Amino acid sequence: MKQQTGPNPPEPHAPSGDALMALLGAAHHIEAQLEAALGVNGLSMAKFGVLEALSHASEPLTLTEVAAKISCVRSNVTQLIDRLEADGLVRRVADATDRRSIRAVLTPLGTKRFAQGAAAFAQVRSELAARLPESERADFLKVLSGLV
Repeated sequence: MKQQTGPNPPEPHAPSGDALMALLGAAHHIEAQLEAALGVNGLSMAKFGVLEALSHASEPLTLTEVAAKISCVRSNVTQLIDRLEADGLVRRVADATDRRSIRAVLTPLGTKRFAQGAAAFAQVRSELAARLPESERADFLKVLSGLV
């Protein structure tokens, strides 16, 4: 049996000029900021995405439609809808044209919570935009769009 003599050595860090690692680090940091801001309103990015999809729909959506709008598998959407329903933010309704199908719709509390989440999201967006000089934003967006 090999005996460990001390703490594990630190993992090597990417060179400071590694753009990919810098981009991933920035994305992780921004995601954490968004999650924290939404968390104040009892939301996560995933829950907010569902509320956003439902708020922009002209009618209740099937869970398959929600899944497509947020680029998520239907089984995960079912779990999200379950949690949102337990929180009183969403309710399931029968499909008037297909008894086999269930649709989701925002409750009044869901509409309110979505508005609060959208304001928190906008605040983080504004704070991030303020960190980048306006003269560099267009170039930054051009570089980012070139990566996808």
